[in-house]
Amino acid sequence: MGKYIFGIDIGGTTIKCGLFSAQGELLEKWEIPTRRENAGENVLGDVAKTILAKQKERGIVKEDIIGAGVGIPGPVRADGTVLKCANLGWGITKASEILGNTTRLKVKVANDANVAALGEMWKGGGKGYEDVVMITLGTGVGGGVIISGNVVAGSNGGGGEIGHIIVNPHETELCGCGGHGHLEQYASATGIVRLAKKRLAEDNTETKLRGFNTLTAKNIFDCAKESDAVAMELVGLLGKYLASALKHVAATVDPQVFVIGGGVSKAGEILLNAVRAHYNENLLYALQNKEFCLAKLGNDAGIYGSARLLAD
Repeated sequence: MGKYIFGIDIGGTTIKCGLFSAQGELLEKWEIPTRRENAGENVLGDVAKTILAKQKERGIVKEDIIGAGVGIPGPVRADGTVLKCANLGWGITKASEILGNTTRLKVKVANDANVAALGEMWKGGGKGYEDVVMITLGTGVGGGVIISGNVVAGSNGGGGEIGHIIVNPHETELCGCGGHGHLEQYASATGIVRLAKKRLAEDNTETKLRGFNTLTAKNIFDCAKESDAVAMELVGLLGKYLASALKHVAATVDPQVFVIGGGVSKAGEILLNAVRAHYNENLLYALQNKEFCLAKLGNDAGIYGSARLLAD
């Protein structure tokens, strides 16, 4: 029976790597750069090299390795085929097959947001639950859906794209994906700053937010914690839009808990309370009063979740 699992999280700048025990103990973690030049042709080869090098360094025989799990920033089919990945420059890529042939290990590949959710369910904020929805609020908004302990990725790997749920059909500005009125335009770090700039341009209301040369999401939450009226209004608006999207998710998969991660989640309870304030509104009774908690694994969620793809 295998003793070790590799958990790999491929990002646009770095590839995070972890060596785990079969029980999910992180034994070692390291990073290598993501070489995206030439349409990312070196990425999978670099992953294979670092796995094989670590195997050799630690004197681990192949028979002791359960396999390698890999999180990729793009939609992934159940067979490990990546359906294009703009962040890496890939077209349609049979990632699990390529990496498996190179390393001679069992390889499972999944979307990075989905594996982050899996990691939080396994060892983080969602531990103890089997039906978990994770929302990652960063530069964009990502999501992952776990039901009965398994990732719900959908037919083309697009399941869990919570950031692109439409929450305002009247929005005229474009989302990064080319659509309009998506959650990402309101609940991401860039989204709440966008809302703040629009709000500050509307009138001359006195607010601490005018005192920053480069306004950030952290500034907005910090000012809201200091009872700045405009900042509190903006946090409330983010909470309203996020709650709206999560109500749609709840009506579809009925999770036990919503785990909120990403840079914006560092705001803490003020963020959770902003969502709770609107979540139960006009919602079916059976779907009300869900648990909301903060993610705990930070940047390690991806390597934990990738390893979990191979764990029993």
